[in-house]
Amino acid sequence: MGVDPGTNVLGYALIDITGKKMSLCDMGVIYPGKFETHQEKLQHIFERLQSIIKTYQPREMAIEAPFYAKNPQSMLKLGRAQGVAIAAAMTKGVGITEYSPRKIKQSVTGKGNASKEQVAAMLSNILNFKVADYYLDATDALATAVCHFYQSGSVLNGKKRYNDWGSYLKDNPGRKA
Repeated sequence: MGVDPGTNVLGYALIDITGKKMSLCDMGVIYPGKFETHQEKLQHIFERLQSIIKTYQPREMAIEAPFYAKNPQSMLKLGRAQGVAIAAAMTKGVGITEYSPRKIKQSVTGKGNASKEQVAAMLSNILNFKVADYYLDATDALATAVCHFYQSGSVLNGKKRYNDWGSYLKDNPGRKA
């Protein structure tokens, strides 16, 4: 599951992994902006994400990390939305991984400074769906899920990842350097 947090519009996407193939299950947006108070917005995010998690039962959630913009208040609100999204997943036993916007774009397009439209177009090609049918907040969430698959596909398939050859050899003594 991928989440692009926001207090006015929050994107979510779910992909199915079968072997090394991924397919789009669902994606969409949650509109907490229709509520008056910040607390009501956060409650709506929490409840909707818990409902989505209950329906699809993802094992992991990848979430976009907030980045510093010109307005510190915006970042604070975004961080709260991210925290509530993380709490919604954690209380349902879903593992959490956080990615920077740059890492997500780089994983999907090969360029860390790609535009939202470039990311959406690449996702459309990768997963064979019509990008015009979705909001960019939803495709950002999908990019986050796809990034997680690319970054930790072996973890999702139950295989351990190694940071160096020595660690691999230690766990696999039958292999030779």
